[in-house]
Amino acid sequence: MSTEKLKLPSYGGQALIEGVLMRGSNYLAAAMRDPSGQIQIVTEKLQGLYTSRIAKIPFLRGLIIMWDALGLGTKYITISANYQTGEDEKIEGPVLFGTLIFSFALAIGLFFLAPAGLAALLEKWINLSPFITNLIEGLIRLIMVVLYIWSVGKMSDIKRVFTYHGAEHKTINAFEAGEELTPENVKKYSLFHPRCGTGFILILVIFSVILFALLGPIPNIILRLLSRVILLPLLVMLAYEYMRFTANHLDSLFGRILAYPGMALQRLTTVEPPLDVIEVAIAAFNAMYKLENSNDHEGQV
Repeated sequence: MSTEKLKLPSYGGQALIEGVLMRGSNYLAAAMRDPSGQIQIVTEKLQGLYTSRIAKIPFLRGLIIMWDALGLGTKYITISANYQTGEDEKIEGPVLFGTLIFSFALAIGLFFLAPAGLAALLEKWINLSPFITNLIEGLIRLIMVVLYIWSVGKMSDIKRVFTYHGAEHKTINAFEAGEELTPENVKKYSLFHPRCGTGFILILVIFSVILFALLGPIPNIILRLLSRVILLPLLVMLAYEYMRFTANHLDSLFGRILAYPGMALQRLTTVEPPLDVIEVAIAAFNAMYKLENSNDHEGQV
């Protein structure tokens, strides 16, 4: 398989429940193994923001990536769950939308507002300087994120999802190396990839430490909490451009050093996959790649 058309930001993926989502510039494909053991393929043509000029503008394109993870990611995790539960327990419509909003609000509250609130209490009790308080807030946030990822990874169902995450990485790594995509060939490749969402989260947290530390004192706790929410889109944009830069400069020692923390954190979110799991990731990638390189397919859900 030729890699001549490969552009690093164009090919990415996400683990699903017993499946993998692969995303290109114009299409995505999800492959899921149903309870009967068959691999089901769902494809979709990307439209709207995904193909607009905004998706190509530095920094603003980071917001598209965030919506990609939240919107399309949640949609296809739900689709994969529905394949496992059947029609009687299908999740869709208002329930799906409500779940997405609740999950987003919970993540902001847990990883951005709670650390800010705890740090504000410490500042009041110990009489710390605002700069030190903001650094402590960032440290609390970092610890909470790592502990959360580590703890959920101990759950058997999540650990199974992490095998699909590993298969997704291995498949993209094999493709980018020009390898023929067979389960045996793909298995030889690394579990880690520089454009992983896990690394993105770590970069986001590190940037939040720097940005909030530079903000200086915000005595009013309400304004402090609001600043964390309002500045989140800026952090997303900065983190994405940083990740994009490091992924495109791995041929240099400097680039590899910058990428190392995000790659290291992936040890918590990837598990060595068996061949049958890799087969699902390959099926998703091949379906997406075929659509990306053909004018005869419109994509469908």
